Amino acid sequence: MEPYLEKDVMETQIYESAAASEHEQRIKQLASFSELGKALASSLDLKEILNIVMEKVSEMLQPKNWSLLLIDEEKNELYFEIVVGEGADKLKDIRLKIGEGIAGWVAREGNPLLVPDVNKDPRFSKKGDEATKFKTQSIICVPLKSKGKCLGVIELINKISEDGGFKEEDLLLVTTLADYTAIAIENAKFFQKIQELTITDDLTKLYNSRYLYRFLDYEVERAKRYKSNVAMIFLDLDKFKEVNDMHGHLSGSKLLTEAAKLISHGLRKVNIACRYGGDEFVIVMPQTSKQQAYLIAEKLRATIDKHIFLHDDGLNLHLTASFGVASIPDDAHEAPQLIQMADQAMYRVKNRAKNAVEMA
Repeated sequence: MEPYLEKDVMETQIYESAAASEHEQRIKQLASFSELGKALASSLDLKEILNIVMEKVSEMLQPKNWSLLLIDEEKNELYFEIVVGEGADKLKDIRLKIGEGIAGWVAREGNPLLVPDVNKDPRFSKKGDEATKFKTQSIICVPLKSKGKCLGVIELINKISEDGGFKEEDLLLVTTLADYTAIAIENAKFFQKIQELTITDDLTKLYNSRYLYRFLDYEVERAKRYKSNVAMIFLDLDKFKEVNDMHGHLSGSKLLTEAAKLISHGLRKVNIACRYGGDEFVIVMPQTSKQQAYLIAEKLRATIDKHIFLHDDGLNLHLTASFGVASIPDDAHEAPQLIQMADQAMYRVKNRAKNAVEMA
């Protein structure tokens, strides 16, 4: 074979090999997106959705570090929901203002961004690098947008390759992935909100009585199985009706919301506080003895007694509460009986001097 013909054949083979490789890569990416779409469509659990995204980002784009940040709408800040890579644990508590750094800029503008060299981009914030001692070179950051609203951003740092840089095709990939993710997150948050509405009280944001019975049934059965305790505090605000009569129902509602914050403050994660009805509240404490519950109730009684209610409205009201404490297995063996015993103990206080705690 002539040398020039041999050269042409070699070049053709190289071209065909590169084309075949690129075609294979695109098929692989399409398959990954198909898998991702099916997985995201099958779940309404936010944590599961974010774990699926985490796996696919790492598999398809191979960044050295990457993170998914969500927007805290109340504070107008970005917080790290997922962080993968070097120094991940040191980023969990860092927050970025909307507009701050590359991620903040993308969240504010709603546009994807590829920064080949962060040292040449004035939008880059060193806050993350200073916390992790990591050196950022290249960044891809894309918004998570659904129905025109930005929910957060996906940020990739330093691709695992010889030059560590990202390319335009990487940006397109992440943008497509972000579109899938944003829709799934929006659906999960909507489902979560619906669930919360069915188990929480609209006014106080504490759990409602529907959730109380469900939670209590589960904990009572668990206490029986493991021979442990479930304690309950039943409390009623003293002379609350007078607040409504003198200052109106709007002030009464605000006072209930304020009282709910005092009641739920400082509770362990395993405990729950519920609005039982009107101005009655219930606290359920798994793995808590009757004596421990009494001490907690006494501390809460003193807190309410000292608190000045509706100070911001200029009313400066003082209020007290009556408490009843009961537990399983000391006073009851079933959930309805536990509620009844705690309620009766509370009413004994109510019918005497009020502003006290009594055990069943």
